[in-house]
Amino acid sequence: MAVLDKPNNLTEGAYSALVARDLDDKVRRTNEMANAWESRKLSLTGSKRVKAPKRPGRPDKPELIDPTKLRIRPLTTAKGRLTLIHAIAHIELNAIDLALDIIVRFAHEKMPRSFFDSWVMVAKEEAKHFTLLRERLADLGAAYGDLPAHNGLWEAASETGHDLVARLAIVPLVLEARGLDVTPPMVKKLKSAGDHKTAEIFNIIYEDEKGHVAVGAKWFRFLCNKQGLDPSSTFNLLVTKHFRGHLKGPFNDRARCATGLTPLFYRSLSPLGN
Repeated sequence: MAVLDKPNNLTEGAYSALVARDLDDKVRRTNEMANAWESRKLSLTGSKRVKAPKRPGRPDKPELIDPTKLRIRPLTTAKGRLTLIHAIAHIELNAIDLALDIIVRFAHEKMPRSFFDSWVMVAKEEAKHFTLLRERLADLGAAYGDLPAHNGLWEAASETGHDLVARLAIVPLVLEARGLDVTPPMVKKLKSAGDHKTAEIFNIIYEDEKGHVAVGAKWFRFLCNKQGLDPSSTFNLLVTKHFRGHLKGPFNDRARCATGLTPLFYRSLSPLGN
């Protein structure tokens, strides 16, 4: 996977950031791509099509292990809070790559320019989140890569590399929407433990993620309407087909509804309906 030093269009810019292994380089390339696109200095594609890689560029660490082997520690301990920050940093790194991948992989779909505006914005904000969390880890004398992580997010997304509607269902409307459910309780626990700085970062992530889920819902509905499909039943079918296991509650219905993701989409996919 060769990094392109001088991307000539959005697809090449997203590809260069996606395959970059160095974390600082990945963030820099993501921001440069986003700024150039937003200032209308890049076209969408060039004469040559850039093919999405099977996996993103990553550093040698962290060690990727089975999710069941990751230890869960209480947030009342410093080690527990460090473990949580590292885990969320790993999620945000995946989120950068997933936003970049949707640009590269589906650049030749007949989508409005505003579709790509949306995912450029998402990639830029995910890079901001990852940077904030790396800085917080540094404050605590640690670094991203110090603890093990898992590859479940990328594996879940790779199931939908062939289908934009399915990718939108699984990534923003399942994986990112889960963040709307779990982040507010984590913020409350962090504040109770006296870690207000980390809580503030999580609040920033939470507010931005609402927009990311809304982006997913908007374009999912757009494509369903374009293809004459019912959005909620199509979502149910795609999640059943491409996502392992059930959706976990409890759900933050208020935040989800504000993004356009109503309970009709997800309630029947939870074993308890909660």
